Amino acid sequence: MWRRMAGLVVVTLAGAVVGLASSVAISSNSIGAATIAVPRCTNAGLTVLQNLAAGTVASVTVAGIPAACGGGTLQATVNNGVTSASGSAAVPGGGGSVTVTFGVPPAVTGSEQTDAVLVGP
Repeated sequence: MWRRMAGLVVVTLAGAVVGLASSVAISSNSIGAATIAVPRCTNAGLTVLQNLAAGTVASVTVAGIPAACGGGTLQATVNNGVTSASGSAAVPGGGGSVTVTFGVPPAVTGSEQTDAVLVGP
């Protein structure tokens, strides 16, 4: 009899704890204490061109970079599914185009992924 009574008390208390937890208010739908907006130097589309040499992607040229991005750094990576290469180059003050050359260029395959990121200014 005491075991049944103890079991009933435990189930009742567990239900009360779950009920209390369901009334906790959540103030935000995001994780983190604070966020900041990161300004962009452009929203315009950029032209990305792979430069090929001897069956490899030797470099990547990104054109159409506006002057507002001048002084930043262009980082580029090419991944062919087996190997990847990455590098970076400075963006001239007036914008324009930038070529990132790879030290060990990956082989050209049926499909490659090319990523370009402007960091700064």
